[in-house]
Amino acid sequence: MEWFDIVGVTGALLIVTAYFLLQTEKISNQSPSFSIINALGALLILISLCFEFNLAAFFIEFFWLLISVYGVWKWIRLQADLEKTN
Repeated sequence: MEWFDIVGVTGALLIVTAYFLLQTEKISNQSPSFSIINALGALLILISLCFEFNLAAFFIEFFWLLISVYGVWKWIRLQADLEKTN
């Protein structure tokens, strides 16, 4: 197993862990942790794909990363709005 395989498997485990935590109600989908874990997992998988490219995997992980970053941005924006109202 190459180092980039380990990086990709780590990313997949992060995404699966985030989903498991969501389903067991240990984490909320509104939590920045959920989006950050997903973004990090997708990024690690994308790094591994630089060495063993697969278009379908790249496509889904690219959008998984974008959506996760959007979730973090949305949370940051919500926090800023809450600070303005207080």
